Amino acid sequence: MNTSYIVSPGKSLNDVFRPDAISANTHAVNEELARVLQNVQLPDGLANVRDAYSSGALGLPASPRSPAARTMMIEGPAGPIELRILVPSGEIRGVYLHFHGGGWTFGSNDTWDQYLELFGREAGMAAVSINYRLAPEHVFPAAVDDCVAAANWLIDHAKDMFGSSWLAIGGESAGGNLAALTLLRLRDAGRGDAFRAANLLFGVFDLSLTPSVRLAHDTLMVNHEIIANFAATFAGQHDLRDPAISPLYADLRGLPPAFFTVGTIDPLVDDTLFMHSRWQAAGNQAQMAIYPGGVHGFNSLSGEIADAANLGMAHFLARTRDEHRRQPV
Repeated sequence: MNTSYIVSPGKSLNDVFRPDAISANTHAVNEELARVLQNVQLPDGLANVRDAYSSGALGLPASPRSPAARTMMIEGPAGPIELRILVPSGEIRGVYLHFHGGGWTFGSNDTWDQYLELFGREAGMAAVSINYRLAPEHVFPAAVDDCVAAANWLIDHAKDMFGSSWLAIGGESAGGNLAALTLLRLRDAGRGDAFRAANLLFGVFDLSLTPSVRLAHDTLMVNHEIIANFAATFAGQHDLRDPAISPLYADLRGLPPAFFTVGTIDPLVDDTLFMHSRWQAAGNQAQMAIYPGGVHGFNSLSGEIADAANLGMAHFLARTRDEHRRQPV
């Protein structure tokens, strides 16, 4: 049984959404997650909830922190921004700018080390992950402003710091939203060609909520209420359908090749389906990998679809970089 579905001519989406497309391994992983979530109790206070999220106490396992990581500070629009840097042991063939997930409210730049190191091993990518400002203390556009500042810094310094100016950008969940918004801001500022690839993992692209979010009431990890609360907290008083906050409604022309990854039972599956289509309709290249039975955050769980998804993203980065290098000058 295939563990994923890559959209291509001649294939039908209904094949991957059938209940019998979900493997026994994935069923077992989801059942274990449901058991764990039954025993999760939210602590009191935002700071304690953030600590629980980062430690893996809210359901998704915590990524081990890499002893090889180093940090540095750059100047941001409202003060210093912390960068977490991971450099592969072999040749550096590109640099990946990562924005973490967590509903714009939780998470930090040290929660994805193991996957960024995988991108280093499989694709030769150095990684830079940033600590952007979080809601509710800092509502839109604070996080986007920080991400754009980090992207501009990397454009200016990647060659000197890493020996490579081939740049990719990406993030998971809220981080996928921030990556797309950052690309749009860079394009509008005349720097749209700097990033050559976008890796968008179960991103939030419509904060006014797509149908699959509105219908999600008993889903694992996140549901309609949770996603709606995250979106409202991040947006503050901002219009949820403004293209500046919901990139699904933006003019998407002039963006780099993108790789969209999502699971079939993630409430955000429509965000990926719709954004993948709009990305292509705007004249950009895009691929989409859909994993039967994948919940929100499935790539952080054990199991065959997690392994396949993480390798799939790494291989997309390597493949896109190599294809770009083969193009005639």
